Amino acid sequence: MYPRILQKFDNLLVKIVDRYTNFRWYKNPLTKKILASKEEYLKIWERAKEKKHKLIDDFEEKSGFKIDKNWYHQLALHTQVVVKKSDIVYVHGRLLYASLRSYIEKNKPKNINITETGTARGFSALCMAKALEDSKICGKIITFDVLPHNHKMYWNCIDDNEGKKTRKELLKPYSELSEKYIWFHQGNTKTELPKLQTDRIHFAFLDSVHDYYYLMSEFQNIKDKQQKGDIIFFDDYTPKLFPGVVKAIDEICEKFNYSKEVITISEQRAYVIAEKL
Repeated sequence: MYPRILQKFDNLLVKIVDRYTNFRWYKNPLTKKILASKEEYLKIWERAKEKKHKLIDDFEEKSGFKIDKNWYHQLALHTQVVVKKSDIVYVHGRLLYASLRSYIEKNKPKNINITETGTARGFSALCMAKALEDSKICGKIITFDVLPHNHKMYWNCIDDNEGKKTRKELLKPYSELSEKYIWFHQGNTKTELPKLQTDRIHFAFLDSVHDYYYLMSEFQNIKDKQQKGDIIFFDDYTPKLFPGVVKAIDEICEKFNYSKEVITISEQRAYVIAEKL
């Protein structure tokens, strides 16, 4: 039997190595202070809720699936409403939910494997978890981010006014969904995605580093695990802001036989839903 004292030493060594490797992500990487009062975050939230998005409405109508709006907006208040110069837009949650439910309805898998890069505060992963729950299907969402899941920090969100929280604490109201469907994995996708032990990725959401080489690296670890009809959802298909992302997505769809449905909300926000042909 492995001596308990050695096991404790190994656990401590792993923690030390992890902290050293990911040191910068434990030092309040998003903000070192509270950026706004609860009232200010609520005002930003109200403005975001008032915006109309006909393209998204049409997409939901076509797919036949709509996420519960009250649930969706409440989640966004804690995970998407932040202080920044550009407008707050989180309609990708609606698109993810509708496209994932549509995929499930069309393909009727017994269970489903989903990979996400760029967890952030957990908004997208939870929207996909909601789709799995509403579809009454077994599945798992493995989501990758350099940000730690169990380290207290400021997140630039309304919850900061209650003190530093871990992501797990931030998402506590949604723990039933997250514990059932989501695996939170910390690390750089270039080193961590190749370790993913699954033969199939039915659905992927790629939204980590907005760079050509990072996106192509992530795709290389996914492409051989997808079959006809499987989906990759890409964020930030915006030529003026992220030309490298646009170049990578165009190359992926052209060279690797994926269809490309572009949904453009504005010059700052567009998405691509790519289906393996």
